[in-house]
Amino acid sequence: MSRSDRGAVAMAHIRGEPDRVARGTILAAATLTIMAPAITAPSLPAMEQVFADRPGASLLVRLAMTITSLTVAISAPLAGFAADRTGRRPLLVSCLVLYALSGTAGYFLTDLWLLLASRALLGIAVGGIMTAVNATITDWFDGPARASFLGLQQVFASLSGVLFLPLAGLLATVGWRVPFWLYSMAAVVALFAVLAVRDRPQVAAPAIAAPGRAFTRDVLGIYALALVATVIFYMAPTQVPFLLASQGIGPVLVGAIVAGSTLASSLGGFAFPALRGRMRPAAITVVCIALLGTGWVLAGAVGTIAGIAAGLLVGGLGVGFAIPHLTLRLSELAPPACRGRVFSGLVAGIFLGQFLSPLVVQPLIQTLGVSASFTWAGIAMLIGAAIAAAGTRNANYRRRAAIHQPH
Repeated sequence: MSRSDRGAVAMAHIRGEPDRVARGTILAAATLTIMAPAITAPSLPAMEQVFADRPGASLLVRLAMTITSLTVAISAPLAGFAADRTGRRPLLVSCLVLYALSGTAGYFLTDLWLLLASRALLGIAVGGIMTAVNATITDWFDGPARASFLGLQQVFASLSGVLFLPLAGLLATVGWRVPFWLYSMAAVVALFAVLAVRDRPQVAAPAIAAPGRAFTRDVLGIYALALVATVIFYMAPTQVPFLLASQGIGPVLVGAIVAGSTLASSLGGFAFPALRGRMRPAAITVVCIALLGTGWVLAGAVGTIAGIAAGLLVGGLGVGFAIPHLTLRLSELAPPACRGRVFSGLVAGIFLGQFLSPLVVQPLIQTLGVSASFTWAGIAMLIGAAIAAAGTRNANYRRRAAIHQPH
């Protein structure tokens, strides 16, 4: 490396600009979040047999997966406060360590209640990691570079599900506790975070702004959209297996079809920067809602395996656009001193949606059946997209009228 190159690297370090190792570390941390609750899914049947003599074992074993999403939603606001008060890097490192410890604890714990407690701690760690990652990316980048990296973050988070869930299923054939060792990867990421990740100087110091001004109507609307979209999208992993099983489809093909929605989500992350360069934010919101609605109508109304697979791909593409889009919108709306707290609301909305999805959808399924529930959920999203499109057109009309109004 020449003297000029070394000087450029040193100046970038002083300014807090991320090098390749720092960027890779943040992307690696992102892969640990979405897949965290689901890693235990292949082990649930064996877990239920092991703890069958415990009162309420069937429900408690299922809670081992869902309680993680619930504690993410509950603890995320505290993580946001910590990110703004102490800095992104300390929160990221401490939560990665907690992730590794609480996740791998499942391999050793023999008491079901202690196992549930470790899963709750894992949720706290996930909420902190996601909040720190989003705030760090927003601090590091601006403009098109921010949109590009947020899209890349979505790609890595989505692909983690495609890669780690089949691996967890393979490890579960060795023993139901073995998949818990996958959580140990966070310890390696934590080491790189200590060595490579640096906060921007202006966010490393405690900064307490008036948070009430940060939570505007637009910000709260983004939270609501994230919650509703996640409730609908999470019908894929929680309800599609039953929809396919009714047609005699085996578990291997079920897993492949459900993974298709996650793969499509990663493709959406790849394409998001180009979409953002061509469309206004309000129009992107309409596209995201419309794609999810169209996908779910396909999955429910067509009724064939091909229709279900195509529907999940279309819906997954919509979510792949939606997550980086909503994150980017929040980054544009949030004051720098409040970014951690503002992003924590998005994290809470996404994981609360995961937890609520089976509870909200179940009455509809009991009344209409799984297939019709997908159809009506899709129709509801398409109606929402039409309303959003009409609101966008009216806003554009008023804006143009104001510009051309004589003064």
